[in-house]
Amino acid sequence: MDIWFSQMDTENVKTSIRVDKQLFSETSEYQRIDVFESKEFGKMIVLDGEIIFSEADEFIYNEMVVHVPMAVHPHVRNVLIIGGGDGGVARVCTQYPEIETIDVVEPDELFVRVSREFFPETAKGFDDERVKITNVDGLRFLRRCQNQYDLIINDSTDPFGHTEGLFTREFYGKCYRALREDGIMVYQHGSPFYDEDEMAFRAMHRKVYRSFPISRVYQASIPTCPAGYWMFGFASKKYHPLLDFDPKRWNARGIQTWYYTTNLHRGAFMLPKYIEELLEEEENRHE
Repeated sequence: MDIWFSQMDTENVKTSIRVDKQLFSETSEYQRIDVFESKEFGKMIVLDGEIIFSEADEFIYNEMVVHVPMAVHPHVRNVLIIGGGDGGVARVCTQYPEIETIDVVEPDELFVRVSREFFPETAKGFDDERVKITNVDGLRFLRRCQNQYDLIINDSTDPFGHTEGLFTREFYGKCYRALREDGIMVYQHGSPFYDEDEMAFRAMHRKVYRSFPISRVYQASIPTCPAGYWMFGFASKKYHPLLDFDPKRWNARGIQTWYYTTNLHRGAFMLPKYIEELLEEEENRHE
């Protein structure tokens, strides 16, 4: 008997993956968490019906949110990860010996436990002594931070539900305040390919563009994301992701990757025409 997991990308588009079995299903205080085993993607974790990552492609997302800012900022010591309950972003951060602290702010304790149990290779970053997990709301945590971090990575799921507060102008303003004078914020920007996602994409860029002096968007191909195409935001008080990019310094580290390269870094910021136009429209909008 065939068993399929289906994700509704839009009202008219459904992504379906054949699964061997369901390994876990439970509803936490925040969301429903499911884990499936599949032939094509290995184990997958699903939150409220949407694939968050799979064993086959998690490295793409995690490398792109960490290595891009780390190849730009010359001296990251303190990192804040908002969300990140699967441990993947923390795991990549631990590849950098100069990072002194990695604070992971994930409100859902069950999500962390499930990730540790079913995705130990992803969650092993939590075992690093520099990593501290705090189970509180990200915005509440930020309200008590000032001039504290060199890098903030917003790894929360989407701008709806219990994470909605992490996509507001207040949130980005609090991130700005929590960063040091040369700090960088990286965040997942979604994808504007489907019409119903375009407005959230536009609003996010508009808010960040008005909060930071430097704001750019970059891209990656991630098979389990809607349309297989995902975007990230790079916001900074000082550093430009291309003008201040130092490929020689990063390559000298000898970090092993599966996706990120310094050549790819440059190319990731070269966006399709329709996305350039969307971003420019929001930057020029008068409110």
